[in-house]
Amino acid sequence: MPIVYICIGIALLLLLMVVFKLNAFISLIIVGVLVGIMEGMTPGEAMTSVTNGLGGTLGSLALVIGFGGMLGKLMADSGGAQRIATTLIRIFGRNRVQFAAVLTAIIVGIALFFETGVVVLIPLVFVIAAEASVPILYIGMPVIAALITMHGFVPPHPGPTAVAGIFHANLGLTLLYGIIIAVPAVILSGPMYTRLFKKEDLEVEIPKGLFTPKHFEEHEMPGFGISVFTALIPVILIAFQAVVEIAMPHSSLVPMAQFLGNPGVALLIAVIVAIFTFGLNRGKKMPELMNSVSESVASIAMILLIIGGGGAFKQVLIDSHVDKYVANLMEGSSMSPLLLAWLIAAILRVVLGSATVAGMTAAGIAAPLVAATQVSPELMVLATGAGSMTFSHVNDAGFWIYKEFFNLSIGKTIKTWSVMVTIASLVGLAGVLIINALIS
Repeated sequence: MPIVYICIGIALLLLLMVVFKLNAFISLIIVGVLVGIMEGMTPGEAMTSVTNGLGGTLGSLALVIGFGGMLGKLMADSGGAQRIATTLIRIFGRNRVQFAAVLTAIIVGIALFFETGVVVLIPLVFVIAAEASVPILYIGMPVIAALITMHGFVPPHPGPTAVAGIFHANLGLTLLYGIIIAVPAVILSGPMYTRLFKKEDLEVEIPKGLFTPKHFEEHEMPGFGISVFTALIPVILIAFQAVVEIAMPHSSLVPMAQFLGNPGVALLIAVIVAIFTFGLNRGKKMPELMNSVSESVASIAMILLIIGGGGAFKQVLIDSHVDKYVANLMEGSSMSPLLLAWLIAAILRVVLGSATVAGMTAAGIAAPLVAATQVSPELMVLATGAGSMTFSHVNDAGFWIYKEFFNLSIGKTIKTWSVMVTIASLVGLAGVLIINALIS
């Protein structure tokens, strides 16, 4: 019955949003409470779960999305994003601009969490698409595919790192295998998948306030070097934290690295630097810069609420212990440990929405199989990570981040985002099985 209740909840959510056109945030809160009650919670417990999910999601994302929106707006309003876009187009050519965007996203995605990478790169996606005269999703889908795939497969991202601890896997080897598997997963789920769409299917209307379609003259734009440096400050600081924690875990630098590498702090520092590099140093006045900051916050307010609503719905499913129900169904299976880890994580991902919870739960169930079967713990980490990426839909905050930033309908989000992450998941599983066959 728990699975049936979730299906009823998702059907009701689609009914409210698609048929009755009810606001996504309101719909998510209503459905979250109703599903909690159907799962056996009291109305008060269901509301507490919704509140905790909303606060937990926004607590970790409000700073990231808020400061990221400010950085993106300052970069766009100054011409910095256009400078980066025009330089990339000149170096790689218009025919290979998608490759340039994907390469950028892979590099950024190694260091940045998915949510941080999205808010940093979204303005660049809009500008590159405008400068190259291509549909926004032609650039946006491959960029998002790169960010989510690196987030799911590559340490030091929290999911792979935490699961590696459960399986006692070597982080360096996990990182190496993860990059080897991630590259074909990104190519197939991003650039190759976009080839299946007609040009008009990849066109979207940019949400108001996220992008200013102004064309800057050469003398109005900051230099390429300072533009890239300012945009990459969060990447540099978060990568610094990862390097210190991996290479010097007992160093006195660790507390400072953890502070500077916190996504909220890293983006705040980037915003402060951007006020100088994109504003004051170019003759702009503080009131004009603060107007850009205010506009950026106004444009993402509803996006934040909707993402929080997705987190509230997810928390209800977690608090009702649906993961334990699924785990009990899968225990005692004689399936290949790699396939079993992927399958458990995939089912939990679809049911719960949280990739981290799906991965951690699957790892806890499959951990004893490492010693029993001598399977590579590093490949178990990656199989679990691949499973936890499968078919993200309305109970996942990532679904709503993608939907709202690209201003898509639910149907178009499922057709692009949900299918895209599933392709990456299946390619990841195939890569794990191929490497296992080679090293066995």
